Amino acid sequence: MPDLLWDDVKVLFDPDVNGVLPDAVVEETTVEDWQVLLDLIRAQGWQYAYLLGGEPMELTSAADMAAAAYAGGTPELRVTPELRVWPNPDMLMIFRMYQTESIDFDVDLRELQGQGRLDVLVDFFCVIGRRLGKSVLMSAEGSPGHPDLGFDIEADRVVLMADPVDPGV
Repeated sequence: MPDLLWDDVKVLFDPDVNGVLPDAVVEETTVEDWQVLLDLIRAQGWQYAYLLGGEPMELTSAADMAAAAYAGGTPELRVTPELRVWPNPDMLMIFRMYQTESIDFDVDLRELQGQGRLDVLVDFFCVIGRRLGKSVLMSAEGSPGHPDLGFDIEADRVVLMADPVDPGV
């Protein structure tokens, strides 16, 4: 049986309610955690593309990503490395290294409609959370710190963290 049932959570995946690109995050990370993520992406055989300043680049290491992320000095001058990952050919996750202390990524709710797609997202969160040994949280677009759902490391599964009937509560 799936961790989450579509009929129970579909309002959380409504772009009109949660925005098109809800925020997903793994908190309290290091460059080493980013490297674990990169190694996981390769090991899973997921398609990916690495961009720096919108230009395709070869993905070498998390240390190189961090060096690129902090190369501009002040945040206004920095170029954010972007890693596009397709855990499924029709589902894109976009990781951005704003800082090494968290792994931030977006999912597109327009691609996450129905039980099958929800199952892919749940599996993706579980694989990442288990490998990193950390929770993976998803919040409505622009509402960090108020997760709707996420991989709970202690429960070892994806759980609801907000009321799907009224996510603003």
